[in-house]
Amino acid sequence: MNTVPYTLKTLTMALALAGAAQAADIKIGVAEALSGGAAQYGQSIRNGFQLAADEINAAGGVNGNQLALVIEDEQGKKEEAINAFKKLIFQDKVLMLFGPTLSNSAQAADPIAQAAKVVVFGTSNTADGITSIGDRVFRNSVTEADVLPVTIATVVKKASLKKVAVLYGNDDVFTKSGYDNFKKALEAQKVTVTTTETFAKGDVDFKAQLTKIKATNPDAIVLSALLAEGAPIMVQARQLGLTMPFIGGNGMNSVKVFDLAKGAADGLWIGSPWSIENQAKENAAFIVAYTRKYKSAPDQFAAQAYDAMNIATAALKKIKLSGDLAKDRDALHAALPSVKWTGATGAFAFRRATDKAGNPAGYDAQQTAIVSVTKNGRYAIEK
Repeated sequence: MNTVPYTLKTLTMALALAGAAQAADIKIGVAEALSGGAAQYGQSIRNGFQLAADEINAAGGVNGNQLALVIEDEQGKKEEAINAFKKLIFQDKVLMLFGPTLSNSAQAADPIAQAAKVVVFGTSNTADGITSIGDRVFRNSVTEADVLPVTIATVVKKASLKKVAVLYGNDDVFTKSGYDNFKKALEAQKVTVTTTETFAKGDVDFKAQLTKIKATNPDAIVLSALLAEGAPIMVQARQLGLTMPFIGGNGMNSVKVFDLAKGAADGLWIGSPWSIENQAKENAAFIVAYTRKYKSAPDQFAAQAYDAMNIATAALKKIKLSGDLAKDRDALHAALPSVKWTGATGAFAFRRATDKAGNPAGYDAQQTAIVSVTKNGRYAIEK
């Protein structure tokens, strides 16, 4: 009497289990600075990833599978980034990695992913040499070498720039790379440098350097810094009566500068593929979604993370996951370079980078920079 019902019940359970076996989580590693001096970047980046993953999963995921973010706080420190990468790759067995936040940390940790043949995708690393580490290293953060010449050329044209003072952090890969590329861009535009001053990460008093700068009477101050030092530099400069513009790199491109520098934030020129004032439909939709979810405005770092998750998803949709982690990691690596995407940061494609010997290596971002200047607590696009 119970044979048929039992058979139907068993068949139903088997089909359910089969369906569950076909749909699985795709584990994506995220190693970002969620605490420490770089947390203002890392938290925005995490938010951008989470927003994109939530949207992708709500729309059906990737070929029926759901994205599952495995998030580690690398604290903006080289050693912590290395440890986070090792945990995510070997213990959590993620398919790919995003991060770390700072170029310093990327130079230390990315070789771990390269050696393990795991794609590592940077969304905020802009220093020279990151993608020369190897062919598994990708980034959609446009390099300072690509952006700073556009920024300097625009300021020269718009603000009649003739001479500048330079101030940079000399103990950080990113700020040192920014200085090197600023120097090249200034030479190309025949802009005179009146003095070059330096500081170290963690410094809080910049009055000595700014006093020397004031004595040279520059038209602008070129600043290669992260926000933790850059915002106080702007505040102290204004306190000393330095009213000329600042020209910043990637590290200064965040709406958080208005909170950290407060009334001293105006007159900052920056370049980036992303601007909160860009009215393109993809960016407008991102800004609305981000603001609704996090009750605050996004910045460049959130936008780049959001786009990066969508770029990686586009590659994942091209492949059929086999369950063999090594093969799946290789398949993703093969599919990712050809992805083209138009998102919050505009039209995007990868460009092959080379190592120091000129051999093919990782993949850089190919995008157009937008130059903006801060006015009355907002970024205004300059054309």
